[in-house]
Amino acid sequence: MLANIWPPIYLSITVAACAWIIVILSGVLLGKAMAGKSFKGKLIIETLLMLPLVLPPTVIGFLLIIVFGKRSPVGQFIELLFQQPVIFTWWAAVLASSVVAFPLMYQSAKTGFEAVDHDIENAARVDGAGKWNVFFFITIPLSYTSIVSGAILSFARALGEFGATLMFAGNIPGRTQTIPTAIYLAIDSGDMKEAWILVLASIVISFAMLTAAYRIKRY
Repeated sequence: MLANIWPPIYLSITVAACAWIIVILSGVLLGKAMAGKSFKGKLIIETLLMLPLVLPPTVIGFLLIIVFGKRSPVGQFIELLFQQPVIFTWWAAVLASSVVAFPLMYQSAKTGFEAVDHDIENAARVDGAGKWNVFFFITIPLSYTSIVSGAILSFARALGEFGATLMFAGNIPGRTQTIPTAIYLAIDSGDMKEAWILVLASIVISFAMLTAAYRIKRY
């Protein structure tokens, strides 16, 4: 029993961790780039960035197949570079999880950056601090609560991704089978004991993530 349960749990955590790194880097940088800015087309760009939050997972999976599939220029370049397509690999699960988790990180980071007192940043610049020094030693610490909260929520979202992962990465045991897809297969095959164990593992991890996020928001 444990031999069948541990691989999807391990893979889910690994995929979510990789997606988490991608999401934090992209979410923080784009959140900073968009925070407090006003320019033509901003509404359209922000709508596109937040779109994965409301799109059906199957639509996201379909779009990922179109963008990274064998017939697309991007997919062909990846296959040429790595001698294999990205679709139906665990990296496909990472991409799918990154896309659906990104809006949570982006919105949290942007909200945190917009709440920073710009007078403090300007004072640091007057004292001779460079752009990146201000960002890393002033802006990031002042936005710490929002950034960490967004990071935790995005990790939990990446961990629970199902629809886009199933379409783009498949459900290959030991290779692309995460907790949600393993639960789906267990229920489909009538193995309710395995399904319950995986469900409880998912609830425990997600509960811990949300509890940590709420604790951080309080302080």
